[in-house]
Amino acid sequence: MLDLDLLHQEQWISTFVFPFFRIASFLMAMPMIGTQLVPMRIRLGLALTMTIILLPVLPTPPIVDGLSFGTYILIAQQIIIGAALGFTLHIMFQIFAVGGQLIANQMGLGFASMTDPVNGVSVVVLGQFYLMLTTLMFLAMNGHLVMFNVIVQSFDVLPVAVVNFTAIKFMDIALAGTWMFSGALLMSLPAVTSLLVINLSFGIMTKAAPQLNIFAIGFPFTMVMGLLITWISLSGFLGQFELIADHALGVIGQLLEVTSG
Repeated sequence: MLDLDLLHQEQWISTFVFPFFRIASFLMAMPMIGTQLVPMRIRLGLALTMTIILLPVLPTPPIVDGLSFGTYILIAQQIIIGAALGFTLHIMFQIFAVGGQLIANQMGLGFASMTDPVNGVSVVVLGQFYLMLTTLMFLAMNGHLVMFNVIVQSFDVLPVAVVNFTAIKFMDIALAGTWMFSGALLMSLPAVTSLLVINLSFGIMTKAAPQLNIFAIGFPFTMVMGLLITWISLSGFLGQFELIADHALGVIGQLLEVTSG
């Protein structure tokens, strides 16, 4: 009969619990898996399975008292680390949704919205199209496997231990999402600039000949030209996705360095 004392039981539990909370919070925060389309039980089962598989290769966590205050501090820190990594990846996907919304508003399709089944909010059609295209490209390029590798490497860069978080580092993690707006603006800038020139031309024509009803043909013409510009810009979508994905991985690396610093 196997006889285990309380110390061995606490060691086994701490070896499993701390990595589990980091992996589970990462899966809950990352896109695709951490959405409403994936049931909670499947996400929980995937986190349990990944933790069991990765336990032999993960660093040994410290042995702590199961009912001590330090244990809850370690659990909270693992949740923060995993959620920060998943949040950064989620921002990368929202760049294309925000960029599509900027283009749609400029071309007059801001009213054409649909319910996003992933987030449960109303999103413009063009932004939803970019979001689905980004998801398919991310899966086709094995991006999910790269992110699983990132969460595994985070245990080597930032092992389970007491981390001294400061207010400045928390602010650095929060400000890591500011590049979402700059990335969306850079992605949508060619289409927005082209549509702005078209609208400016119609404005000059209306000022030069007020008797002509330019806006009667200006709205459908702007919409058609916006769709044409969007179709032409799809040829460079892969390059934009690679640049933004590479920058997202760099931000994740910076978050790990900031957190472990």
